[in-house]
Amino acid sequence: MRDPYKILGVKRDAAADEIKAAWRNMAKAAHPDHNQGDPTATARFAEIGRAYETLKDPRKRSLFDNAVRMAEAKKQEQTIMQQRQAAREAAIRAKAAQANAERVMEELARAAQKAAAEGSKQQAGTGEAADEIVDRIFGAQARAAAGGQAQPRARQAQTQQTQNQQTQAEAGKRMDGEAAEADIKGEEEPGESAANAGANLSLPLSILTSLVRRFTGAKDTGLEKAPDEVTTATVTIDDVLKSGWITTSLPEGREIGFALPAGTTDGHEVRLKGQGFKLPGMQRGDAVVNIRIAPDPRFTVDGFDLHAVLPLSIENAVLGTEARIDGPNGPLNVTIPAWSGSDKTIRIPGQGLPREEGGRGDLVAELRIMLWEKPDDKVTDLMRSMREGLFL
Repeated sequence: MRDPYKILGVKRDAAADEIKAAWRNMAKAAHPDHNQGDPTATARFAEIGRAYETLKDPRKRSLFDNAVRMAEAKKQEQTIMQQRQAAREAAIRAKAAQANAERVMEELARAAQKAAAEGSKQQAGTGEAADEIVDRIFGAQARAAAGGQAQPRARQAQTQQTQNQQTQAEAGKRMDGEAAEADIKGEEEPGESAANAGANLSLPLSILTSLVRRFTGAKDTGLEKAPDEVTTATVTIDDVLKSGWITTSLPEGREIGFALPAGTTDGHEVRLKGQGFKLPGMQRGDAVVNIRIAPDPRFTVDGFDLHAVLPLSIENAVLGTEARIDGPNGPLNVTIPAWSGSDKTIRIPGQGLPREEGGRGDLVAELRIMLWEKPDDKVTDLMRSMREGLFL
């Protein structure tokens, strides 16, 4: 069976009269006699009836509400387990990245020392090639993925350099013979080999920079963000009215505190930046708090409005009267018009929950006609006369 509240289009805290009125309207609209051309009308009409049968019976309604709460609690528990699993996986990735960054830094330091020692050598072919250094530090696959064009470009540059040297050497031979060739070789700058090695190493530095930032924990938009921590905080209506300070526990056991912002109502989500999971080498996640307003014996919550029941005797409902009702900030006087039935509501502006854009919701007084505690013969005779049409 589908959710009976959704079928009738009422809220979970709807009163019995509201549920009955919704059922009447929907049953009338979906009655098969009024929808003879609709083959689904009978099924819809039956579904509406089953939903009303569930919600009009307090015991059945309570059983359904308990089942829904248990399902939501189980779902929330599964969500918390998923968050913890995601945090564990993120921690493993961060640990692996940290170890990789440390290895890269060690290899780079050794390569820099070796390049400095070999910088005085004049021949580019002596010592370890730049491509070999990259392969040793990052691996052949990483170099191919990050800079697949590095090797062809390096070879092209070396080929071009060789051709230039040969051209210059031939020109020197034509001018001065072997001595000119020796002079040309002597003019080669001693630091060219180190410069070429640095050029070949420049391509994978983006990988190195990312790993170093992750290793050092530097704040950067490229850093992976740790998962959010989600929890639920139950507050009172007074907490919401006063924008009170709330303390709640996160799934990992840590407590956080925050002030309820204006615009908070049942089901509101408060996101606390940077107060979630803290993992090495990652941006700290957020803490997400789902707000639930605890049941209150005085009011029920409908968005930013507060609903309260105002009982009336028969004579006051018929004749009208001045009554008092408990508001969120103290008692309030309410004028009851004559001939006010139990389906009537009186709205008192500005006595509800605070709105985010300013102002407050309303206090809605729901009238309920109550019988006297003890039967009265005169009232009984009058009601009998009205029912049977014997007016005096």
